[in-house]
Amino acid sequence: MKQKIVIRLPMNDDKSRSKALKTVVGVSKHLESAALIGTEKNQLEVVGEGIDAVVLTRALRKNVAHADLVSVTKDKKSEEKKGDTKKKNEASVPPPDVWYSVPYYNGHHYPIHVVREPSYDPCTIM
Repeated sequence: MKQKIVIRLPMNDDKSRSKALKTVVGVSKHLESAALIGTEKNQLEVVGEGIDAVVLTRALRKNVAHADLVSVTKDKKSEEKKGDTKKKNEASVPPPDVWYSVPYYNGHHYPIHVVREPSYDPCTIM
């Protein structure tokens, strides 16, 4: 499930913004996008799958400045895109063909053998 996380940070210069983006990319493995939003570019929007918001906020507090977790929501855009692609894929892919073949070599059919589990008797040597 893709989620959108918004975190507020006091970022006054380009150095702190760059450091915040590097921290986000380093912490989250399944990151889809990270962007600065807001009128003052003081909010960080992270979109991805399986991102832990608390771990991300702690890393930003440790490396950049005090961070406030604003919201964690499902990403509506990715759900709409997935729904459209699933419908297209289902309609365009024909059902798979089922083939059955009997082993055949030099004009002779091989007999079918029944394989059973061997029965082991407990061996008492001593």
